[in-house]
Amino acid sequence: MSGSPNEPLLVIFDMDGTLVDSQHMIVAALETAFGSEGIAPPDRRTMLSIVGLSLIEAMQTLVSDADGAVHVRLAEAYKAAFQDLRRHPEHREPLYPGALEALGELSARDEVLLGIATGKSRRGVDIVLGLHGLERHFVTIQTADRHPSKPHPSMVRKALSETGIAANRAVVVGDTVFDMEMARAAGAHALGVSWGYHDVKHLAQAGSARTLDRFAEVVPAIDQLFARGGRATE
Repeated sequence: MSGSPNEPLLVIFDMDGTLVDSQHMIVAALETAFGSEGIAPPDRRTMLSIVGLSLIEAMQTLVSDADGAVHVRLAEAYKAAFQDLRRHPEHREPLYPGALEALGELSARDEVLLGIATGKSRRGVDIVLGLHGLERHFVTIQTADRHPSKPHPSMVRKALSETGIAANRAVVVGDTVFDMEMARAAGAHALGVSWGYHDVKHLAQAGSARTLDRFAEVVPAIDQLFARGGRATE
């Protein structure tokens, strides 16, 4: 389908594992939280597999045989541990190589709007954006404390509503199956990235149109997906 070259499109980025590398903090905070309950933490790969879920859902996944009160305590302990880690300069969430350049290139285009859909809280997002000076880039920010957990499409639907963009003119860029499923459930397109926390083969199975290996591929992939003014190809 064709469209006007100036027809706007919305690019929605996940944060953890897509824009910033938070794995060392996530693992450390989970280990602290599990220790507070006297529970042996799962292995690193299992811990990272829940990135993108809201905290309660993450704890339910990691400790499925525990009751709800334990899940709530684990979530609260995780939040406290993560906030404590942020106070130390060595525990910052760095941008992935090429992220800043890609965001700058996309932001410079009049027809492109940028958004965030993340399992972080709004407070956590604001801290990361402030740390890297990225606040000006994003016109819509959807967070876990205001929506159901991914892969529910609520975050994408709200971003579409706030920007007035049609679902077939939107793409979610993320590193997890939850991102891909969220995008497809909302009727948007999805691009997976290989530098995050989920196996790339699972991203394709969940609906990624393509899986990218470097941030330098993000803008060309979006151009190809939307044919620089057309609607996304199917």
